This record gives sequence, C-alpha cells and structure tokens, in this order.
Amino acid sequence: MKTNQEYKNAALDRLRGNWAPAVIATIVYMVLAIVCAGSAQVPTLLQGQAVPHAEFNMGLALGCGGASFLLSLFILGPVLVGFANANRLLYERRDYNVTRNMTDIAMSNYLHKVLGVFLMELKVFLWTFLFIIPGIVMSFAYAMTPYILEEHPEIGAWEASTRSREMMKGHKFDLFWLYLSFIGWFLLAILTAGIGFLWLEPYIQGAVAGFYNDLKAEQGEEAVTA
Repeated sequence: MKTNQEYKNAALDRLRGNWAPAVIATIVYMVLAIVCAGSAQVPTLLQGQAVPHAEFNMGLALGCGGASFLLSLFILGPVLVGFANANRLLYERRDYNVTRNMTDIAMSNYLHKVLGVFLMELKVFLWTFLFIIPGIVMSFAYAMTPYILEEHPEIGAWEASTRSREMMKGHKFDLFWLYLSFIGWFLLAILTAGIGFLWLEPYIQGAVAGFYNDLKAEQGEEAVTA
C-alpha cells in the first residue's frame, strides 16, 4: 500500500487540467443527494402553516419520510455506485466522461446495485444500532462495496459487501487515516460556504480509487493505472 500523500498526488495528477468534468459530476450527485434527503424535510418546512388535522401532519411526515427512503434506495443508491466508479475510471484510465459514466454505470445491472447498496447500508445500520463505534468501524469495512458491485456483477449483492469486508481486513485504519489526511481541506471547504466541496470530493474520490486499486493488487487482481 502506498502512503496517503502518494494516493493524493496520484489523484491530483489525474485531475490536473481536467477538473471541470469531475466537478460537474459532483454537482449532479450532490443535487440528487439533497433532493433525496430534502423530501423528508417537507413537514418541517410546512410547520406554522394552517393544516386542519393532526392526522394530516402525521400522514404528511410518514409520506415524506417514505418518499425520501424510496428516492434514496432507487435513485441515490445506484448513483452512488456510478459516482464512485466513474471516479475510479478517471483514476485508472483517465476517462474524463465522468457524468456520462456515472449515469451509465448507475443504470446498468440496476436492481443488483440497488439491492447491494441497501444491504451494505443495512449492515452498517445494524452494527451502529448495537454500538456506535463498531458501526463506524464497519462502515470502513464495507467501503469498497460500490466498486465491487460494478466490477464483479457475478457476485451476489450480499456477497459484495462481504468481499469488501474481507479486502479491508487490516486496512480499515489505513482508509480512516487517508480520509483524516483531508481534514485541512475539509475545514477550508467549509470556509468557502461549502463550494470548495465541489473540488474536494473528486480529490478524495481519486485518492480512495487509488487505495482500492492497491487492495485489488493485494488480492491478486490486476491493478489498472494509466
């Protein structure tokens, strides 16, 4: 495995002079994430409005919560897989068609990816429900699932997250340390009213794609780098 700085340098090398496609894809992904999450906030936004019955408020809250869940499940889940793998292709092959790749990957083998992301998040939720710290640890264990769902469609949705956990044995802290190395950029992005995240996210995605590439090599799979 490389050092954090080597992963970050490699990510910057791929992005140098080609930030626009990655930033546009990030905007699309973030807008979808906001829409999916925001639908659950409709009852809060309507507080103070004249509504005739408490039952209406309860039904509205349940309906919006259900809509948010379904949007996250059937839209954001596969798009998450598409976004991660589009950035992986940028890292591995210098393929800068990031938005198109994101949508193509999200739609291909669609239900498999919906189920795969759902099971991954369910596993993390169950661990977190038991204890917070193990839940956080297991979120790193299952972090490679989006890549595996795309690169190994022959593997079942449940097995994809299991393979991620096996790949990450002995490397969960390495990935945590890689994310932590971006803390300075994270704070700087906050100071830009969040606009900086449009550039920070592709940077992080590229570094994590490099990390995954090395994990593949450890497993005896061919590592691809352009």
